[in-house]
Amino acid sequence: MATDVQTFYKDKTVFLTGGSGFLGKVTIEKLLRTTEVKRIYVLLRSKRGQEMRDRCAAWDNDPVFVNLMKTNPAALKRVVPCGGDCQEPDLGLSISDRQLLVNEVQIVIHTAATVRFVEPLHIALAVNTRATRLMIQLAREMPHLESFVHVSTAYSNCVVEHVSERFYPEHLTCPAEKILELLESISPELLDNMTPALLGKYPNTYTYTKALAEQVLQLEARDLPVSIFRPGVIIASYKEPMPGWIDNLYGPIAVLYGAAFGVLRVTLLNLKAQAGIVPVDYCVNMVLACAWNTARDSSIKQSPEPPIFNFTPNEDNLITWGGFRDKAAVLRYNYPLSKMMWMPFLHCTTIPWLFRFMAIFYHLLPGYAIDLVMRLCGKKARMIKLYGKIHRNIDILAPFVITSWFFDTVNTRKLWARMSAEDQKLYHFNMSSIDWDDYFLQALAGVRIYLAKEKPGKEVLERGQRIYRRFQFLHRLLQFTLCSGAVAILWSILRRLLGPLI
Repeated sequence: MATDVQTFYKDKTVFLTGGSGFLGKVTIEKLLRTTEVKRIYVLLRSKRGQEMRDRCAAWDNDPVFVNLMKTNPAALKRVVPCGGDCQEPDLGLSISDRQLLVNEVQIVIHTAATVRFVEPLHIALAVNTRATRLMIQLAREMPHLESFVHVSTAYSNCVVEHVSERFYPEHLTCPAEKILELLESISPELLDNMTPALLGKYPNTYTYTKALAEQVLQLEARDLPVSIFRPGVIIASYKEPMPGWIDNLYGPIAVLYGAAFGVLRVTLLNLKAQAGIVPVDYCVNMVLACAWNTARDSSIKQSPEPPIFNFTPNEDNLITWGGFRDKAAVLRYNYPLSKMMWMPFLHCTTIPWLFRFMAIFYHLLPGYAIDLVMRLCGKKARMIKLYGKIHRNIDILAPFVITSWFFDTVNTRKLWARMSAEDQKLYHFNMSSIDWDDYFLQALAGVRIYLAKEKPGKEVLERGQRIYRRFQFLHRLLQFTLCSGAVAILWSILRRLLGPLI
């Protein structure tokens, strides 16, 4: 028997933006696997010479859809690509595609965004803010619209450390409407030069333009069945579509990945700060539940403003960045990488100058040594260039891994309580239930297979463990040698200073 959420999606047509992204692909997979959705229109653009329809066809072999294709080989036929681009003034939609969406769509899920923290302001505004307004305008034309879910971020209001499920327009330096007028009226170069003044307290263009998008929704979507989903840092899946699935190197996963290779050894990180990390499958489950809940509420009453749902670890099951690091360290022997360059370890500090000093010994000196050996062997030097990129990313991420935020999740808890027991099981997103030890076991296995491209199987795993033990011995030997050398130097200095007294 179908659950309430499954019944809601039965024979419905969904329009999804960001369908080729991390969250988008898992959303498509979950919809196709657990519901009888009629059709999913996906906004896609041509990329790197690959046409939009070719990109969609390639999903047959994408790991995220492997289990789905085994049970339902025809499932992806319900996915229809629509050529478009959120950076374009009209979303890049053709007249015929736009009319098709207007006539058929009942549910809109807007996940598309540029998540690059250093994106030029004119691009971030076009994709994250203007596209949101264009999606609202498109949705308003849809006579059968029942629900619109906008995916924002828990850090869209990171200028305050206690984030409630409300709008924060008071922290914007200028109203969203005025900023969008600037986008249309001045050159991209001039707008980008104004970035520091416009951002105000916001640390980057990503959080700023997501905050602007929320204001657009607050002012322009009051008469629509809209809700805003604010997830924390989205990381590898816990259980669906398979444990540990991930396909990107954003945020803390990049730190985990670099440490697993033995390349990243020191970073800026507040071990006591709360880590607002959430598995991608839990995010997808809540997005689908939000759409159902929004349609249900809009049929009962009209809220004066779109409801907001913060989604981060619950108060009774929080995890710190120190816990993130330590759990990964404890499990590093379980799923080591056979391509590691040294034994994985990670020292952390919150002091920028100390990080720079430590990086000289842990990163730059070994990097120069490796590059020298590579040049002598006739190979291209790459370590110093790599460390330059790593250090820039650490600086960009620093505000988000040093500060500790508290997020109210009242609406999220109410939504969970409103769902039936069957839906809670099928669309599970209760962060209180996560076993973090088990989660990191799955996540490390996923990083190894899906990011490092290690082959699954006992033989490769055992080879990685042998390499780990070898580097562990060399690491201890190096530590002993360096400590012995330091003691010898100190003893020599003391003998010179205190010679007459000895």
